[in-house]
Amino acid sequence: MQTSLLFAAIALYLLCAVLPSRRAVLISGLTAAAWLLHGAGLWSEVAGGAGTIRIGFAAMLSSALWVSVGAYWIENQNFSLDGMRRLVMPNAALAAALQLGFPGSVIPLEGKSPLFGWHIAIATLAYSTLTVAAFHAVLMALQEKRLHAGTDSKSFMSGPLDRLPALLTMEKLLFRMIGIGFALLSLTVLSGIVFSEQLFGQALKWDHKSVFTLMSWVLFAALLAGRRFRGWRGKTALSFTLAGFATLLLAYVGSRFVFEVVLHKGWA
Repeated sequence: MQTSLLFAAIALYLLCAVLPSRRAVLISGLTAAAWLLHGAGLWSEVAGGAGTIRIGFAAMLSSALWVSVGAYWIENQNFSLDGMRRLVMPNAALAAALQLGFPGSVIPLEGKSPLFGWHIAIATLAYSTLTVAAFHAVLMALQEKRLHAGTDSKSFMSGPLDRLPALLTMEKLLFRMIGIGFALLSLTVLSGIVFSEQLFGQALKWDHKSVFTLMSWVLFAALLAGRRFRGWRGKTALSFTLAGFATLLLAYVGSRFVFEVVLHKGWA
């Protein structure tokens, strides 16, 4: 069942990516349908077993892109963010396809703290929110490059980029998402310390995931502090955003990819 749901979501995501911007009503409806199908397939895959959950790098990536699509759909009702569609939809289709090929590991919940599920949920939301911020940063970089180029050349992204809100408005939206994502990431780190102490008898297990997560937290903290006290914006803000996201990607998706695909190990 979940395979059919994910295949249908993939088809609709790809269709949404190539439809012309003038078909806004159709795009909105198809996006909502694809999002619902993706969510149903994701839920049945991750939480389909009684007393177990299935987690892997593809599930984390799929969850992040599912949230990204929802965030795009909501924000696009208030702002013209059609350029985001060109970036998010193909990546959402790819993430859903990866979930079909790499379902992840089954983890029994018996004997684990009732808060374990909340820790996983908060971590996924943090990663998802900062994924949206990364897409937003890429869009702003393309928008700024087009403005400075001063050309009227037509391309796959030119029309949507020309209809984006002003860069200042885009920047406010970016920092709003980063603020939310940073708060969720802070909760993830704190809850991770609690579970590490319960499971391993130490406040923090210094593995690759913890190191990269803390590095990402430091980068986003520095960005928000720089914005508050030094007025950081423009290329500096975009560089910190993408660097922080890349580090988080290594922590959540990269490490799981190595374990599952390269080393053929389960959840660790």
